[in-house]
Amino acid sequence: MLFVMIVKDKPGMAEKRLAVRPVHLEHLKALGEKLVMGGALMGADGNAEGSLLVLEADTLEAATTSFMQDPFFAEGIFGAPDIKPWRVAFNHTGREV
Repeated sequence: MLFVMIVKDKPGMAEKRLAVRPVHLEHLKALGEKLVMGGALMGADGNAEGSLLVLEADTLEAATTSFMQDPFFAEGIFGAPDIKPWRVAFNHTGREV
């Protein structure tokens, strides 16, 4: 089953986000193919202001545990996440989901 997390950065976190980003990306790579896709939510100014991640997991609890291990949470960059089951309606990625 797929789960999506949409989370905004806390105010004033742009510089810290950039500093922690390499560790964040290593965490995402370590999730392997369980991480279906992810990326930054961009503000009108062209700077990252949050993230959207899609993860394959057996349960909402398992997905939440994986999402919450992101270093951006540990470092206080992310605010409160919105995590929900997600059903694909269109898929042009070439990946079977």
